[in-house]
Amino acid sequence: MSAFSSYYKAQHIIPEEEWDQFMETLRRPLPTTFRIAGSREIAHALNDAIKKTYVPLLSDVVFEGDVIPPPSRIPWYPEDLAWQFNVSKKVLRKQQAFKKFHSFLVHETEVGNISRQEAVSMLPPLFLDVQPHHKVVDMCAAPGSKTAQLLEALHAQDTATATSIPPGLLIANDSDSKRAHLLIHQSARLPSPAFMVTNLDASIFPVLRLPVTTADPRRGSKKSPNQLLFDRILCDVPCSGDGTLRKNIGIWKRWQPMDGNGLHSLQTRILQRAMRMLEPDGRIVYSTCSLNPVENEAVIAAALNSNPDFQLIDVSAQLPELVRRPGISSWAPTVNRTINTTFKTWDAYNETLTEEQRADSKMSETHWPPINAESLQLHHCMRIYPHLQDTGGFFVAVLERKPRQSNASVAVKLKIVVPEAKKVKLDLGGLPEPQQSASFPPTPMSEDDDSRPLVLDTVEADAQAASDTKKTTFKGKPKLSDPSFKEMPYTFLEPNDPTLISCIDQLNLTATFPSSNILVRNPAGDAVRSFYLTNDLVKAVVLNNDYTRMRLMTSGTKVITKQEAGRGLEAQFRVLGEGLPVVLPYIDPSVILDAEFVTLKTLLITYYPLCYIIFGPNKSPGSHIVRFPAGCPHDLLVPLWKSNVSVTLMIDKKAKSALSLRLFGEDITTAARDGGKKTPQTSQLPQNTGDVVPDEGADNEDEDAILEDEGDNEAE
Repeated sequence: MSAFSSYYKAQHIIPEEEWDQFMETLRRPLPTTFRIAGSREIAHALNDAIKKTYVPLLSDVVFEGDVIPPPSRIPWYPEDLAWQFNVSKKVLRKQQAFKKFHSFLVHETEVGNISRQEAVSMLPPLFLDVQPHHKVVDMCAAPGSKTAQLLEALHAQDTATATSIPPGLLIANDSDSKRAHLLIHQSARLPSPAFMVTNLDASIFPVLRLPVTTADPRRGSKKSPNQLLFDRILCDVPCSGDGTLRKNIGIWKRWQPMDGNGLHSLQTRILQRAMRMLEPDGRIVYSTCSLNPVENEAVIAAALNSNPDFQLIDVSAQLPELVRRPGISSWAPTVNRTINTTFKTWDAYNETLTEEQRADSKMSETHWPPINAESLQLHHCMRIYPHLQDTGGFFVAVLERKPRQSNASVAVKLKIVVPEAKKVKLDLGGLPEPQQSASFPPTPMSEDDDSRPLVLDTVEADAQAASDTKKTTFKGKPKLSDPSFKEMPYTFLEPNDPTLISCIDQLNLTATFPSSNILVRNPAGDAVRSFYLTNDLVKAVVLNNDYTRMRLMTSGTKVITKQEAGRGLEAQFRVLGEGLPVVLPYIDPSVILDAEFVTLKTLLITYYPLCYIIFGPNKSPGSHIVRFPAGCPHDLLVPLWKSNVSVTLMIDKKAKSALSLRLFGEDITTAARDGGKKTPQTSQLPQNTGDVVPDEGADNEDEDAILEDEGDNEAE
């Protein structure tokens, strides 16, 4: 890795006296880190189990003559809800105490109560400071670990048994459709009516509309403009990923300094687009898992100089136990693979090129430090180095708009320069005209200059998006902007829809149930099979935008599905296990059944116990909610399905195993006893009983899954 050392020594990112320690740490395996997720009540209950049960159990472990340290908390994470431990796979497989702890982690991870996540990856959502009323967008969201943190912040008012419906929303976006589907899968761990997933290029994220009548409570009675602006935006952009060398050892072989140069333009455009989508009092967090200043400070400098309304925010007082280093104001990009960092300015490099070379060059002026680098206060950026707290490498910057009174004075000093051939006439359909970006210093750019999109793409994106919005009508059946987009449509039902009314009656939902926010996703004319629930803001976004244009992959959360019962029985609706926390506040308390703790054990041990263990003779077949208060740290409510003769616990086998481990200290479920054999199929059940096979998740693919975190946005 002589090239790696040569390049980063030229950047002076690490003091010379720390260099050897820095490189030595990079060669060591990364500790396993995780955080406790979900509602605060559940999180603290699980955290107590780790502190009081597993840490003492693992405190005096000796394996093959070596003392193995127990898990320890990550000191800077709020409320002590993040942990790390550093043991080999061999210890986890062979040492009984760690094997038990590993099993606990795997099962709780599968049901969403624990998130296996690299420590530094937890930082951006913390600095974003999301509140339940915020409108949030995660621009490059997959694989979803940070998205989960943002969702948890939106749902800060959730309890252990019930999910709140926050007034804000979170849009998780990714440009790759497969990764976007991964976001949908991951979000099922924390079902949210405030959640949406889109499949868009973040650098040209379209303007989204809201109805003009939607009032912003922060503006009193004044109506907000019909463009959806966001209070919080996370730009965890695609990057070269060399901060992840400790877990992605393949980077050692393929690393080369031009990777960062190639990504700089895209990263800058994404951040500039975020600036245009932000509320006046909003906040942006920009982050990468790269050490390269071309992907970090250079991007921040380019974005700030293109939009002088913004500034970096000093967050050094937040998370005081986090050891960090300030951003740098001087760096030397390499212009080729030989680590040629001799050109100290863009002009010095540009003068050496022929016209043909300039046309082909991927380098731009913004790769170099701008002449006003010091005044941009780049030291407010944060650099996390592996040797400081035994982590990966990371970069974080927090941006907000400057106070209004200072905007005019700053704007006067900057000369706005846009090449004549590239100026566009904007028809924004009543939306505020976007400010054109500034070039600082004000140097005209050639047609072939690769830096041109950094200035103009956000303006063109706004113009195109606004034009599309203006042309779109939503009376009747809208004409689709992108017929190639194959997702099912989103149709909100009227509160008096007969199928919906029947469902509400069957499940004993109260009058407060938000029936006006129920949508279905099936072609017109097809029978309804599942209901999704959204909040008011998500509904407004869906109704006022073409779902194909915003490439909407999912919206809200699935809460209820139709269950085809056995022969001779009428099909009924049932509450999904993952949807129960959302629906629970609207279920008539008088119909919730109480059962003994021993009954829960029977339901976990047996696939289809007979009805008499819970129900009397007069209970009708169908969906029921049962509460188990005894022996649990809080009331445990679960959905059951009753047939003519037996009952079924309607949660998947992973959730059953996690529940069993939490309550009984071992996996007593039938699936565990049968060694992973499949649940009996309907054809094997007694006929005419109406039994139902629970929805099952995928089998555990890797016993070492807890050792592999979800990763960061390393560019492929």
